[in-house]
Amino acid sequence: MRASLIQIAVEEGESVEARRVRIASLVREQAGAADLVVLPELWTTGAFAYEEFGSEAEPLEGPTFEAMAKAASDAGVWLHAGSIPERDPDGPLYNTSLVFTPSGDLAVAYRKIHRFGFDKGEAVLMGAGSELVTVRLPGTTLGVATCYDLRFPELFRGLVDAGAETLVIPAGWPERRRAHWTLLARARAVENQAFVLACGTAGTHAGVPQAGHSIVVDPWGEVLAEAGPGEQVLTVDFDPAKVATTRDQFPALKDRVLGLRPPRH
Repeated sequence: MRASLIQIAVEEGESVEARRVRIASLVREQAGAADLVVLPELWTTGAFAYEEFGSEAEPLEGPTFEAMAKAASDAGVWLHAGSIPERDPDGPLYNTSLVFTPSGDLAVAYRKIHRFGFDKGEAVLMGAGSELVTVRLPGTTLGVATCYDLRFPELFRGLVDAGAETLVIPAGWPERRRAHWTLLARARAVENQAFVLACGTAGTHAGVPQAGHSIVVDPWGEVLAEAGPGEQVLTVDFDPAKVATTRDQFPALKDRVLGLRPPRH
């Protein structure tokens, strides 16, 4: 399988509509070059542009949904379209990821469970999702998570229990914690014996420099490819069958004890 992670620079002065057009073009360029394309978190606004979340929020099937569905169909690729600020007509905003099939149909949507910001920003402005999400592709099952989720290993264990073999994580990760980004991506791969495809942003979001360095890690924790700090497309070939081989050769997941049954009182 070949994946392309499109590490987008979310720059000031570019309208959301212009960015949609630009990113859709980048997705179309992957026609025949990738099976799976991944975009970063909140690329329409920038992950730290909190003041724009409300004004730029869209219904689930809004303009970004339509543009990305068409781009996926035009390119004939599975497209993890990163995430958007979703406005639920009956509730709060959500940080929602969208995954499209090569025919442009919505495969799954995932509302981010762990919101970043503690007592401000996303943690205050957006609601929390509650459901783990996986989607079956030819050859592998994706487990879907977003940015700050990366710090919570129990979420990924739940995805593995649901059948995930490839963990896809769009993010808007800040440069000042880039070491954590790389460390946690490799840790999630090793402990779950799964591939990790982590796609971040470049540039600066509301004055916050972004880490870039999108990364693809194999089930042994080996880095297959890593981007630099700027905008670029990171393309890598990986063999989904390596997950089963790794879990068979080193069956650590079978030795799990905690979390497999209710605690005794």
